[in-house]
Amino acid sequence: MTATLRTEEPHPGHPQLDRYDAAALVDAFVEDQAQAALAVRAAGSQLARAVDAATPRLQAGGRIVYVGAGTSGRLGVLDSVELHPTFSWPPERAPALLAGGPGAMFAAVEGAEDDRAQGAADLAALQPTANDVVLLLAASGATPYTLGAAAAARAAGALTVGIVNNPGAPLAAACEIGILLDTGPELISGSTRLKAGTAQKIALNTFSSSVMVRLHKVYGNLMVDLRATNAKLVRRALRLTVRATGASESDAQRALGACGSRVKVAIVMLEAGIDATEAERRLDAAAGSIGQALAR
Repeated sequence: MTATLRTEEPHPGHPQLDRYDAAALVDAFVEDQAQAALAVRAAGSQLARAVDAATPRLQAGGRIVYVGAGTSGRLGVLDSVELHPTFSWPPERAPALLAGGPGAMFAAVEGAEDDRAQGAADLAALQPTANDVVLLLAASGATPYTLGAAAAARAAGALTVGIVNNPGAPLAAACEIGILLDTGPELISGSTRLKAGTAQKIALNTFSSSVMVRLHKVYGNLMVDLRATNAKLVRRALRLTVRATGASESDAQRALGACGSRVKVAIVMLEAGIDATEAERRLDAAAGSIGQALAR
């Protein structure tokens, strides 16, 4: 690594930022944030490699484990908790470790990120296996807590994916797959909650969504494995069932009512003209793939 991290260097484009009016500030921040998507696009091949490596492990019962400190850790928590309502992914299969513990989600825990031994201990406490996929996030790529967790995960044979924002970061080298999101200097020097964090959020969305598509949680481009746990999601389940099958709302409602509002089951019921029990059996035999269940 170089002596100075790129994410810590002064931004070359806005040396008089503190003199900008509101309109100029907004323009500058939005323009700079747009670079985050370009950084993720440049890392597309590494992200695809991670998706390919993760999918068979998760098919075999593995977990997605998120690890980070500060903004990076909070972004990991955010991705983990959204997998259940979006894709019916069991919460116990998406644990998230945040340096300083759960309370650090809401208030900074000073010094927690510097404890390498605690990172290793927290990861080891999850009893990782070779089927687990451990996502380790650090803008600097040198956070001791995250490096400790990476070492413990590798020792257990888990797949390790390091997501960093600085070239030559030790975390990327310590993981089986290193993903560099080279976002460069921040508009406010060192504030990696800006475009470094934005790039991490895009990368996490891209990785977890891609994996869920590969795990048959999506039919066409429809989110068909959601949990209808509130009124909004009940309406969404109905819309998705109608859209996927072309059935009337009344027929879709009857199918959803007969299968506990599980959209995938309702689709197979309506498309194949079968009851919920047979639709479930076909989906189980097809590893959750609607297309394969219908082809049978």
